[in-house]
Amino acid sequence: MFCTTKSSLSQSVSHSKAEGDISAVFPSLSGVVMEPLPERFTEIKRQLIQGNEERLTESWQRLLKQLATENEIVKQRGPDIIPQIEFEDLKNAPSDFISEIKKRGVAVIKRVVPENEARGYKAQVEEYVKLNPSTKAFPSDNPQIFELYWSSPQMKARLHPNVILTQTSLMNLWHSNDQDALISTSLPLAYADRIRIRQPGDNQFALGPHVDGGSVERWEPTGYGLGGVYDKVFQGRWEEYDPWESSSRIPAVTDLYQGPGGCSMFRMFQGWLGLSHTSPREGTLLVNPLLQLATAYFLLRPFFDPARSQGGFASGDSSQYLSSENWKLKTAGEMDSALHGANPGSSQEFNDVLHPHLNLKDSMVHVPRIKPGDFVVWHCDTIHAVDQVHTGKTDSSVMYIPVCPATELNAKYLAQQRETFAAGVPAPDFPGGKGESEHIGRATTESVTSEANELGLSSMGLSKLRKSEADKLPGAEKMIQRANQLLGFA
Repeated sequence: MFCTTKSSLSQSVSHSKAEGDISAVFPSLSGVVMEPLPERFTEIKRQLIQGNEERLTESWQRLLKQLATENEIVKQRGPDIIPQIEFEDLKNAPSDFISEIKKRGVAVIKRVVPENEARGYKAQVEEYVKLNPSTKAFPSDNPQIFELYWSSPQMKARLHPNVILTQTSLMNLWHSNDQDALISTSLPLAYADRIRIRQPGDNQFALGPHVDGGSVERWEPTGYGLGGVYDKVFQGRWEEYDPWESSSRIPAVTDLYQGPGGCSMFRMFQGWLGLSHTSPREGTLLVNPLLQLATAYFLLRPFFDPARSQGGFASGDSSQYLSSENWKLKTAGEMDSALHGANPGSSQEFNDVLHPHLNLKDSMVHVPRIKPGDFVVWHCDTIHAVDQVHTGKTDSSVMYIPVCPATELNAKYLAQQRETFAAGVPAPDFPGGKGESEHIGRATTESVTSEANELGLSSMGLSKLRKSEADKLPGAEKMIQRANQLLGFA
């Protein structure tokens, strides 16, 4: 077994984040008015594009033209644009599915967990909450998002063999340009997250378009800049930017400010397992299915301003306002600190005023109808949202389960998470407090060890990671060894 001590456990738990709920992650939910960013961001912006000003302007013009074309395609196709595949077909997925998920950044994998089993998870969670009325949730007067991480059904779902196989197949959509990069995609590492049981009529859990995995860090040299993740975009060559290259993301720091919404692990995909039958507009997920284009746009938007505001054009005609001819690159003297919806410690949020060319009204599309046991995933840079109002007649319920490879950063987090699991307190990335430490019926190391298979135990850091045939690159094999060291295995 792994090695840990009471002193290391208490040290980890004592450094947890402040108590709270999911509203602390989003200024739009908490009502907090964000102050202008410090002046140092002005200089960061100047440095990012210095020497590439002409090329950047030309690339912006190409980007706006391509966005306009693709936005119209998204508008016409709606949810049908989201690629879907059966679980049994994912391991040997056809090339057209692979090309579509890489373009769209989102997919639905059908029937990953048997429907009755997945629906049973929700019933078990509801019973768990009844047994433990002190459970924190948002909003407090009509709970929709529960601050639960260690319930038995959540653990069963995370460690389900089919979920792990699905995560492994999805990780292999990524590639590394560096054969020696310390990353293994042969086994996902578990990341504990919340559960949502959204009731009909709810309009409080109304998350607008946003992107997770940090916010201002995407521009900071000590954030994503450490790996040069978006260098091609800032150099005016967004067409060469590869969202699926992993080695550049390994050194990136996505949580510089230890905010309540910060994610310390490298999540290749965010995702959830459906626990209910849910159709569009029934409290479900919306995504922007233009991964490369949308990412390039929100990264470059802070460098450009309109020459004339929308009020300077004829009412109802936005084409002239949106025209690339109306948008000019800020000079070094005109540069400001604004990063358009990005604030330290919060997720970056999007709207039509700050990001008009995304045409969010039409480009944010619902995922198709979901059944219990379907697994929905979206790339870590994908803009996503939830329905403003749940207009359905039954609950819209999901368990959040992302897809995380083995990296040094992720293994370190897993070791900390393992300690919070043993103590029953919230996972390290989430608002702290006593959590489920006094809850009746929560999962324990003993219960998980008796129920999960070897792969499941390894993904939780409860047993040694084993080298797989898939770990062919030198860096992958070294990463497995390093992960076992960090997790306390000989």
